[in-house]
Amino acid sequence: MGILGRLREDVATARSHDPAARNRLEIVLAYSGLHAIWSYRLAHRMWQVRALRLPARVLSQLTRFLTGIEIHPGATIGRRFFIDHGMGVVIGETAVVGDDVMLYHGVTLGGKAPRGAPRGAKRHPTLGDGVTVGAGAKVLGDIEIGAGSAIGANAVVTRGAPPHSLLVGIPAVAKPLSPATADAARGMHDWHVDFHI
Repeated sequence: MGILGRLREDVATARSHDPAARNRLEIVLAYSGLHAIWSYRLAHRMWQVRALRLPARVLSQLTRFLTGIEIHPGATIGRRFFIDHGMGVVIGETAVVGDDVMLYHGVTLGGKAPRGAPRGAKRHPTLGDGVTVGAGAKVLGDIEIGAGSAIGANAVVTRGAPPHSLLVGIPAVAKPLSPATADAARGMHDWHVDFHI
């Protein structure tokens, strides 16, 4: 998919996830989550070139200043990623985020490494495809959250979970996720995104 196609897909993803979105122009101009994702994509490409790592970090910090969303350029983020409201979201350097993932404001995908871990070791979580993370949740350490899972608001997650789990509480406890709860967590009943809107 080309750059223009990816931009259209991002706008369509925002429109499909936010019932308050009135039109594409409003999304392009006023959605800080979308701005942060676009900036991350550029910074991530820069990060791949060793000589451009400092400018990539500076770009990510400028984006943090402008949007309130901090995404490390070393993180790996899939397609159709959406950040709703956005303020206070932090995504660490070794985080891996699958396709069709949605985060609400105040989410941290944070690092936790054992003492003596080598520099560059994976220390942030991996979110599978279709994971939804509620406002204020903290997902910490090199853990994996299975595809189609939902993490409740303000949960503190320090252990991995299998696909289709509901994680709630402090510390979070994983339970099987019912289809009705999954739909409610995602805020929609049809996860397909038509990016030719």
